[in-house]
Amino acid sequence: MIRALFLALALGGCALVAPTQPGADLPRTVAAVDLQRYSGTWYEIARLPVSFQDGPNRRCADVTATYTPRPDGRIDVLNRCRDVLNNDQERSGAAIATTVPGADNARLRVQFFWPLSGDYWIIGLDPEYRWALVGAPSRRVLWLLSRTRVLPEADIATATRIAAEQGFPVDRLQRTEQR
Repeated sequence: MIRALFLALALGGCALVAPTQPGADLPRTVAAVDLQRYSGTWYEIARLPVSFQDGPNRRCADVTATYTPRPDGRIDVLNRCRDVLNNDQERSGAAIATTVPGADNARLRVQFFWPLSGDYWIIGLDPEYRWALVGAPSRRVLWLLSRTRVLPEADIATATRIAAEQGFPVDRLQRTEQR
């Protein structure tokens, strides 16, 4: 059961929180996301520490997230990492994402298993889809993703500035080991 829970939560790219209440001080998402361009594999460049990636007995490195559109309009999500505290064992978690109506694909709900789902809000996106910044309304999670294992420092600085302007605790961002 513990392993199943870890697999469900691992590398989720989302916070498991209740739906956002209207009127809350919310992060702003990008205006629109082209899901066909967003599809494919992304490498995690940095993240706010979260227990399912940075627990006392696990530390995720070589983190990837792969998004695949489905014929029904939803998106298959496959997250993977190498657990450096457990002999580099691969960890993975599969989920299904749905777009939030009226958000032009910039807000998704990701569900690893019923009834738990989480917010996946794209708050920063390079015009060429080279990098994406993903968070949640709680501001407890934040991921900087890239199409390549290495992202230029100027792009990291741009994404970090966007996150800071949105009230995310960027002083806690940690770089993700990618080899």
